[in-house]
Amino acid sequence: MRIAGLPTPDGLRVGIGVGDLVVRADALGLHADPVAVAMLPDAQRRRWQAAAEARAAAGPDGDVVRRLSQTPLGPPVWPVPKMICLALNYRAHAQEGGFTPPARPVIFLKGPNTLVGHGCDVTVPPLTRRIDHEGELAVVIGRRSRHLTASTWRDATAGYTICNDLTARDLQLEDIEARHPWDLSKSIDGYGPLGPWLVTTDEVPDPQALDLEVRVDGEPRQRGRTDQMIFGVGELLIRLSAVMTLEPGDVIATGTPEGIGPVPDGSTVEVRVGDLGVLRNRVVFAPTSATGAGGAATRPAEVAAATGGEAVRS
Repeated sequence: MRIAGLPTPDGLRVGIGVGDLVVRADALGLHADPVAVAMLPDAQRRRWQAAAEARAAAGPDGDVVRRLSQTPLGPPVWPVPKMICLALNYRAHAQEGGFTPPARPVIFLKGPNTLVGHGCDVTVPPLTRRIDHEGELAVVIGRRSRHLTASTWRDATAGYTICNDLTARDLQLEDIEARHPWDLSKSIDGYGPLGPWLVTTDEVPDPQALDLEVRVDGEPRQRGRTDQMIFGVGELLIRLSAVMTLEPGDVIATGTPEGIGPVPDGSTVEVRVGDLGVLRNRVVFAPTSATGAGGAATRPAEVAAATGGEAVRS
C-alpha cells in the first residue's frame, strides 16, 4: 500500500494511492493515522486497498479522489516524534567531503518543523544563500521498540519513504570551521521534504536493493544504490534501538550518496528511490532584505488551510 498525507479543511488525512490517483481513506470509513494504517494486518490492508480502487474507478472528483500531479501533499507520516538522520553513511560521500568513513553510525536530529510534503515550495531565508540537496531513503518506525535484533527489526518497520535532507551548506561549513555543532544548517523550516508516499514493507522486500537518483531541473546530480550504505537499514535499527527507544512515526533518514550540490533559486529538485515514487519540491530564495533567521515552506492555499496556516506541519 502507498499512503499519502492529503490536505483537507480539517487537517491532514490519510490518502491511499491507486496508480496516479489518491483516495481519501476517511471517505471509505478508515479513520487512522498513516502508521496505524501501514501496520494493519495484510488482509485488512488489502480490503482497504480494494475499496480505494473501487472508489477510484470513476476517476478524480477533486475531493475524495484526486490526481497526484495536481495535488499538493503534506508529509506522509504524522505525528513524527523524532527524525534521526545519518551522516556519512555512504563511503564515497564521506570521501567527497574529506571525512574518514565512520566506524559507527553518525547521527543528528531534524525537528518536525523541517517536514513538508511533495509539491511544496521550500523558502531559503536571508541568513543563508546556499541550499544543497541530499536525497535519501527514509525508514518509518511502526511500533515502540528497544533492543531490536536481526529477526525483529522488520516487524518494527511501518514502511519506507523518500527524504531530501536539505542543508544550508554555507552555515554548516562556517560552524564546522569554528568547531561548533552544525544543527542550524539542518533545522530550517521546510528543509526536510518527505514523500510522496509511505510505502508499506510488503512492497519493499529488500531496502538495500534500491536505486537512488537526484535531479535538479532535470539534470542528474546524485546517483547511487542503497547497497552502498556503510550501515544498512537493519543494522541501523538494531544499533539505534540499543541506545534509544524508537517510537511509532519516528523517521530515520539513512544518509545520502556522493554528488551533493547547490540548488539555484527557482529550481526544482526531484528525488527518486527505487519504486517509492518521486519527491518533487521547488526552491525559492527569500529576498535578502527580509528579516529573521528562520525559513518557511511556502505552499498552495489548500495546504496552508489544512495545517491551520502554520509554516509547516509534522
